[in-house]
Formats: sequence, structure tokens, C-alpha cells
Amino acid sequence: MLLYHFPPLPQSVQSGRITTLGRGGSDLTASLIGAAAGFDEVQVWKDVDGILTADPRSCPNAKPVPFVTFEEAQELAYFGAQVLHPVAMQPAMRVDIPVRVKNSYNPSAQGTLITRTHREQPLVSAITSKSGVQMVDICSTRMLGQYGFLSLVFKTFETHRLSVDVIASSEVSVSLTLNKKGAADESGHEVAALVKDLANVADVRVTSGHSIVTLIADVKRSSSVMAIVFSVMARLGIQVEMMSQGASKVNISLIIPEAREKEAVTALHRCFFEDMVCEIPITSVEEVLKMGMPTATVAAAA
Repeated sequence: MLLYHFPPLPQSVQSGRITTLGRGGSDLTASLIGAAAGFDEVQVWKDVDGILTADPRSCPNAKPVPFVTFEEAQELAYFGAQVLHPVAMQPAMRVDIPVRVKNSYNPSAQGTLITRTHREQPLVSAITSKSGVQMVDICSTRMLGQYGFLSLVFKTFETHRLSVDVIASSEVSVSLTLNKKGAADESGHEVAALVKDLANVADVRVTSGHSIVTLIADVKRSSSVMAIVFSVMARLGIQVEMMSQGASKVNISLIIPEAREKEAVTALHRCFFEDMVCEIPITSVEEVLKMGMPTATVAAAA
């Protein structure tokens, strides 16, 4: 095996000055060079034993994930995991070169191998979360069946340069969360302008204090995943405000109150990764309704 060490490549900016790349710059450099040279594997060395099943600050028992796909690693990075930047893997992914995440403080650890396809397919691979999220509920005031509503909504978001994280929609309404980094300035001027522009066609409500909890999961078994998720949420009394399944078919995202984020992630991690039995004894529909959960989301125990 040949081992090369490269510092981050310089980046030319519009002014013509030379600067270093930002977060993930060294990872992107390694991925670019590995892809261009046709290496068998790109290794990225960090201070943890690979990609973990959760943030160890919230879940002390978080463990390394041995294998993930490029899609799963990108979703994890986008929705809060800090090990890799979402863009860093793209050069290696284009030419199908595996990326291995290793720990420079524990080089004997296996680390995480990132490949195009799965070598193992667990029910849930990892859990991540993102706090400080704004949620926007948009309900059309047009006649039912009139086309062009969603097109108009997203055109307005484009006009105000507001990026969306998670979305759930129907014919006449859409709920979504805003990407903090690409969204409004601190005073909220862009969001206020968005609400004003949509006022002629929709009722718009913007709320803060939410978190996104994302499970990187085998979506083919989403019924099994969500049975556990909703039983945990019901047991903790946490209201799921919105749910979305990504088009990539590798993630399921929940919007919950920000104040309950750590509690929810810890409990979910115990169920999926720490062999905790996660069952909720419900003997009647009345008990389900007391928990504030739709009857369709929780199966009653016999």
C-alpha cells in the first residue's frame, strides 16, 4: 500500500487571491487526488473511530458503523453528522473508489468503509439530528385542484434564496423546514419577504424551536422502523410535528420540539443499537388518543 499525505489544495477566489479550503478541505483534496490517480482506496483520518451510530455527546454508547454507502454518508453529513463534509466524497463516488474513515489516535480500529453498495443492511445504520430549525406551513387558498401551487411556492423560495431541508406535501398544502446556512439573515428579512409574497395564494405560518431527527435506515423496512420510532415517541410523550422520507430511500426524518431532541435521540439509540426492548403496552384506542398519537401509527398490544 502506498501512503501519500497531501495538505488541502489552494482555492482561487473571484478576486484572484489564493486561499485554503474551508471545513472538509483536506477530505475533498484526498478524494480528488484519489479519484484522479485511480487509487484502490481513499483514507480519511479523524479523531474518532469512524462514522458513529450517533453523536457521542448525546449518546455515550455510540459505536462505529462498519459499512455505509456514499448516499448514506452524504445524508448523515447533511443532517448533522460532523465527521465528513457532504461534498468531500463526491469525486471518489463518481469513479467508485471506496473511502475509509480512520482514527489517527486509534489506528488499529477498523473504521468505517464507504462504498457504492451495501455490504450489510441493518434496520438502522445511524441516527443524527439538527437543532435550531424553522418550520414553514403553507396552505393554499386557491380552489381545490387548481394546478401550479407547488411550482409557485418553490419559485418564491428560489427568488428569496431560501433552501429547504425537509418537506412533506399534499395537493393544497406543504410543510417544510429551512436550511439554516442558506436561509435568512439574523433579522429574518428573507423569511418575512417570503411570507408576504405568498400571502395572495396561501396562508403561511412560520415557527421556530424545532429539531430534525434523521434515521439512516433500510427504507424497504420502513414499517418496522417507524413502529419502533412511534412507540418511543409515544412512551416519551413527544409530538412528531412532521415526517418525511427522502427520495434517496435511505433516510427517514422527523420534526420534533427542539427541547426534546437529545432525549429522543438517546431513546432511539437505545432501541436500535443498545438491545433495549422497545415495546409499549397499549390495550385500547383510548390510551393511544391520550398520548396524542394518531391511532394508525401505534399498534395495540394484544
